[in-house]
Amino acid sequence: MILRYTAILSDNFYTITLKSLVMKIIYFLLLVIACSNAQAQDSSVGMFDFHGDVGHPKNTGAAKYDKVTHTYWLKGSGYNIWFNRDEFQYVYKKIKGDFTATANFEFVGDKGNNHRKIGWMIRESADEKSIELNTVEHGDGLTVMQWRSLTGENMKDPEGEIFYPEMKFEVIQLQRIGKRLIMRIGHVGEPLKTVGAHEMPNMPDEALVGLFICSHDPEVVEEARVWDVHLDTNIHE
Repeated sequence: MILRYTAILSDNFYTITLKSLVMKIIYFLLLVIACSNAQAQDSSVGMFDFHGDVGHPKNTGAAKYDKVTHTYWLKGSGYNIWFNRDEFQYVYKKIKGDFTATANFEFVGDKGNNHRKIGWMIRESADEKSIELNTVEHGDGLTVMQWRSLTGENMKDPEGEIFYPEMKFEVIQLQRIGKRLIMRIGHVGEPLKTVGAHEMPNMPDEALVGLFICSHDPEVVEEARVWDVHLDTNIHE
């Protein structure tokens, strides 16, 4: 009788322990989901829904928005945006169809790699090997439009680029009309000049559009400020 009673107690203890364990697992999973949702919500910056590093650079980037000055502050590292994969900090949102994106860009600090990059970018996805086109100003002022036409394809020099003969502009604009992407640049208060246009037949109608920064040095984190940012949809020439 004592043995039977002990067995019953043991079974009850096992049942209670199992239920407790299940409840703890459920609580843990709910906590993970809540934290993930909070993190996803916190990833929005200003008008952009997401931000993060593309390509797992050695040093983590960051982005924040100043509501008073309407300025975006970007920090980013990365070996480059070139060859068949990219590393950089990206602040972006999904846009379907045509758009015009315009902003003023400036690196913080005069020192840095001459090939560090800031500008606008459109990508099929946040994958490091994604189809993409970027409108970029380099640290030395070199202004260029460059692209990757196929996933995992090596970007091509010079056939995958359009260079502008002048250097050092503050305003960069990227416009999409159908499959055609157009880059314009200028100085504040002056008419914009067209760098060039390129057809991207493989770029999906819904794509990621946003601001980026790349240090062109995996050991370094660069910083830039971006202001007077406008992202207009359904715009036609």
